[in-house]
Amino acid sequence: MKEAIAQVEEKTEILEKAFVDCSKGKPFFNGDHIGFIDIALGSFLGWLRVTELDANHKFLDETKTPSLFKWAERFCNDPAVKPLMPETTKLAEFARKLFPKPQA
Repeated sequence: MKEAIAQVEEKTEILEKAFVDCSKGKPFFNGDHIGFIDIALGSFLGWLRVTELDANHKFLDETKTPSLFKWAERFCNDPAVKPLMPETTKLAEFARKLFPKPQA
C-alpha cells in the first residue's frame, strides 16, 4: 500500500506542475473557464476521493499540491459540475459492491 501511495503522490506532483504551467495563474487548465483537460481530469476526482477514503490518505492537499487542490475545489463547485459529482460515500459504497474485497 505504501508503494502505491508513493506512486500516486509522485503523479499528483507532476499534475501540480502541469496545472501551474498550463493555467498561467488562471482558475482552470485552459484559463478562466472549464475546458477539455479539466473535464478529463475532473472526471477522476470522485474516484480519487474514494481512494483517499480507503487509503486514509489525502493525495490532493493544500500543502503538497496547493494549486491542484484549489482547482479540484473550483471544478467540483462549478454550477455545471456540482450537481453531477457523486457523493464520495455513495461512490465508495458502489465501488465496494462493484469490486468486493476477497475474503480470507
